[in-house]
Amino acid sequence: MRKQRKTTGVMLMAVLAVAFASLWLAGSASAKLTGEFTKFQFCPYKTVGVSRCIYSPTTGGEVILGNKKVPIVKEAVLQGGYTEIEEGPEAGYAQFFGATNGQTLTKAPQPVPGGLAGLVNCKEISNFLLRISCEVTFENGLTGVNSTLELARPASEIRINENHLAEGQGVALKLPVRVHLENPFLGESCYVGSSSSPIRWELRTDTTSPPPPNTPITGNPGEVEFLEGARILKIKGVELVDNAWSAPGASGCGGLFSFIIDPIINSSVGVPAPAGTNTAKLNNTIYEATAAAVRKNDETNP
Repeated sequence: MRKQRKTTGVMLMAVLAVAFASLWLAGSASAKLTGEFTKFQFCPYKTVGVSRCIYSPTTGGEVILGNKKVPIVKEAVLQGGYTEIEEGPEAGYAQFFGATNGQTLTKAPQPVPGGLAGLVNCKEISNFLLRISCEVTFENGLTGVNSTLELARPASEIRINENHLAEGQGVALKLPVRVHLENPFLGESCYVGSSSSPIRWELRTDTTSPPPPNTPITGNPGEVEFLEGARILKIKGVELVDNAWSAPGASGCGGLFSFIIDPIINSSVGVPAPAGTNTAKLNNTIYEATAAAVRKNDETNP
C-alpha cells in the first residue's frame, strides 16, 4: 500500500511539474502590445497577406436614412487589417481582414430621435393583439429605439484605398452595412438592409456627386501626425461622407407580424429610399501601422 501511495505521489508530482512547465512556456511564448500599438490588438497582423493594421473610431457625425436623421453620439470602431493594393477590377483597393475578436465594426446603439412614437402609431395597427402589444409597450415606457450600424457582408468585402485617403481624392472606403432598429416591440430582427441586399457606402473625403435631390457635400482628409517614432500614422479630423447611396425597405420588424409592421416602418422612415435621398457623415480618427511594426512590438515585449 505504501509503495502504491509513493508511486501515485511521484506521478502526481510529475504531472504538476509538466503543467507548471507548460504554463511557464506559454507565458514566455506570449507577448503583448504596448503604448499606442495596443490599439491594434485585434488586427490579424500574423496572418499571411496582411500588410497593414487599422483602428478607426467614429466619434461623431450623422446618418440620414430616408427622412430620419440619427446623430452619432456613441463611438463605433472599424478595426482589422488589410493587404497590399490589389490588381484587376478593384485596382488600387486593398482587401480587408476582419478583427480577430470578431468585432470588425463594433456595435454602438445610437438613439433614434422621437423613439418608437416617431416610427409607429399604435392606432394605425389593424391587428387587435398587435395593437394592444404596441400600447402596452408605450404604457411601460419602453419607447426608446436604437439604431445600430452593423456589417451586412463578410469583412473580406470591405475595401480600402490608402492613396485616395492620403490624397483626399476618390472613394477611400467601401463598406457594406445594414441598420438594426432595436426596441422590444420591434423584436430582435428589425433591419434596414441585409446580407442579400446591403446598404453600400462609398465613403470619401472629397466632394460627392449625388443624384438629386441631394446636393454635393465635402468631407475632410484630416491632419497627419506620427506616433511611436513614426511607426504609427494618426490622421485626426477625418470626415468621411457619402450621400449617393440607396437603402432597401425594412424587414423582420414585429417578429411574426412583420407583414403588418414592416410597411408602417417603411412609411415612417421613408424607405425604400433611392440614391440621392440618404446621407452618411462620419467623423473619424484613423490609426494605421504596418503589420511588421506591430509584430515587432509584440515580439519585443514579453
